[in-house]
Amino acid sequence: MVESLKIKLSIANRVYPLTIEPSQEEGLRKAAKSIEAMITKFEKSYSVRDKQDVLAMCALQFATQVEQKTINKVEVDKTVEDKLEALNILLEQHLNN
Repeated sequence: MVESLKIKLSIANRVYPLTIEPSQEEGLRKAAKSIEAMITKFEKSYSVRDKQDVLAMCALQFATQVEQKTINKVEVDKTVEDKLEALNILLEQHLNN
């Protein structure tokens, strides 16, 4: 049985203690680092008065990335499906001749 791991992540000058599975640690630390980098970028690029605004902008940015990847995957899946159907038709034509 895998033991839980207690870590602390700092995001937007706040510390969040978490109890996680060891396999989650790397992903969580990378995510926190990405959030911090995005916060810094937004604070430099825009006149932001409140951390809440910056965090909302970060959330929107990450959610958009996830949604765009989903859209792109559907488009790729459709393209692959169309090509497989075309190949299947060619194979059937060849086998029937």
